[in-house]
Amino acid sequence: MIVTLIIICEVGFWVLLGIGLALRYFARMPRASVAVLLCEPLLEVLLLVVTAIDLKNGAEPDWKHGLAAVYIGFSVALGPELIKWADARFAHRFAGGPPPVRPPKYGKARAIHEWWTAARWIVASGIAIALLQAAIWYVGSDGKIDSLRMWQQKMVFLIGVNMVWALAYTVFPKRAPGGTADAERAKSLSDR
Repeated sequence: MIVTLIIICEVGFWVLLGIGLALRYFARMPRASVAVLLCEPLLEVLLLVVTAIDLKNGAEPDWKHGLAAVYIGFSVALGPELIKWADARFAHRFAGGPPPVRPPKYGKARAIHEWWTAARWIVASGIAIALLQAAIWYVGSDGKIDSLRMWQQKMVFLIGVNMVWALAYTVFPKRAPGGTADAERAKSLSDR
């Protein structure tokens, strides 16, 4: 039942996003659009409540309950950014808006971008870890909590991967191809 609800929440997220953007750009109803988009967090609340009820009714905690916590964490931390991303593309494609801003490709700006991206993924993982820990406390030490602990370990691993990724762009910044202002500046400094 939990996996089905996760799928319903994911489909519901995209359906509400599509309806919200259609109301904003096709029907020219920005208030209605905001109301629809504000319903999206209700999906996560519904999933959290159903997961808690399932555990309360004596269900053994397993990978499905862990997946529900992970889904909620990622929806909360990454959902708003995903909505902004879709909104910018929708506005450009259907409402004559400016082209979406692309992330920087090189140097310090790219490193900063990667750190902000990593921060969102770290927050998502942190929320998932906290929800998993709450489920572990809720079930108690006499319950089978191995699958929940496994999800926590995966989230810690994901935090590590994001930290290493962002650090790599900081320590080894991607350089602009030759002929750009950075390359010309470096050449002029080496000629001195």
